[in-house]
Amino acid sequence: MSATDGEAAKHKTGRNETEEERADRKWAELIQEVRVAQTGVQILFGFLLTVVFTPKYADLTDTDKLIYIVTVVLGAAATGALIGPVSLHRLVSGRRVKPQAVEAASRLTFVGLVLLLATMTAALLLILRVATHDGYVPWLVAGVVAWYLLCWFVLPLLTRRRHTSK
Repeated sequence: MSATDGEAAKHKTGRNETEEERADRKWAELIQEVRVAQTGVQILFGFLLTVVFTPKYADLTDTDKLIYIVTVVLGAAATGALIGPVSLHRLVSGRRVKPQAVEAASRLTFVGLVLLLATMTAALLLILRVATHDGYVPWLVAGVVAWYLLCWFVLPLLTRRRHTSK
């Protein structure tokens, strides 16, 4: 391989790292991302668990109680998906499958983010329904969900499309 070929290969990949080094880097990046999401989902889930023990819960309509139950289940599922990468890493550590573990953990994290989006949407719907019974609540929730989608998925995908070849 000539110096020119080496430069082209380096430019193409952007990094000069082995598969193991790439897996280590991706794992470290993924865990940092998961920490942010885990903190948010755990705080939200903890708050949701306390609602049923408040006096106001008995006054909720059947629809609001159903929304609450769905929200708690979504929060539990999001928590599981976002903690999953840690368990995955612990159970496969030392087995020489880090690239595969990173891929599986990445998928779990993505599922966790989608479940977190659903949890936050349902929680916002419940809170706004209880706080006000106005007909604009669904529109407010839809606006916030559109904002989440823009920030979490649309902008990253546009950036990926614009600045990468994959």
